[in-house]
Amino acid sequence: MLDKIEVHNRIETPEMKDYGVYLSVDRLLQCQKRLADLSTPDELQFQIVHQIEELWMKLMAFTLAEIDGHMAARETMRVLTLFGRVHRIMQLMTDQLALLETMSPFDYQAIRLLLGNGSGQESPGFQLLLTLPQPLWARYKTVYLDAAGRSVADVYDTGYRHDDAYMVAEAMVEFDELFQLFRAHHIQLIHRSIGMGSKSLKGRPVELLNAGMRHRFFPELWDIRCEMTDRWGAEYGVKRASISGASAAGHGSGL
Repeated sequence: MLDKIEVHNRIETPEMKDYGVYLSVDRLLQCQKRLADLSTPDELQFQIVHQIEELWMKLMAFTLAEIDGHMAARETMRVLTLFGRVHRIMQLMTDQLALLETMSPFDYQAIRLLLGNGSGQESPGFQLLLTLPQPLWARYKTVYLDAAGRSVADVYDTGYRHDDAYMVAEAMVEFDELFQLFRAHHIQLIHRSIGMGSKSLKGRPVELLNAGMRHRFFPELWDIRCEMTDRWGAEYGVKRASISGASAAGHGSGL
């Protein structure tokens, strides 16, 4: 049988050898509440998951700044490699939210009492990330579009060559998409843990969440898809002839 007191002592006072010293493991493990002070055992998981999210966002912000520098030098392969890293971070961030779904609404209420008026919208890493895509788009536009006298339509349609400008644009679209998926998963987590219909959530927090779901970092890269589809559709008609001969309502609408 485990001696809980002994296990807790070993957790809070780790044996520090070279590996632990390099990673500052002792300081890292002190970033959570003392185990004896937890409001509920689930509070340790809650703190660790959110602290890890902040570390991932720190790495993501750092990497996006590196990407900007490589864009400026038009080092496209390095840009794509680093975007691949950012995409994996986003996927990890989204996947690890599932850990919080193992916590019951009852246990979350004990933790929520300790948050004051705090919410994930105040996350320093999240707020920083929201400011980075716009200057990143300005860099892309300067290097990959303006310098070559091209437009987004040139890259995707009229001058489409599946070239470096296209590949970088698609990497940016993927980042945008993964960020929105993270937001969507987070909203579902709120539904599951406290309910979006809660009276205490009415007003600005809900509005911010819903507005965030509709936000796009790179609207030009999304709008071009609609423009191309409308333009192509005008050439062959909004409703196309059925290839099966069926005449069911709505068939051939292009959806």
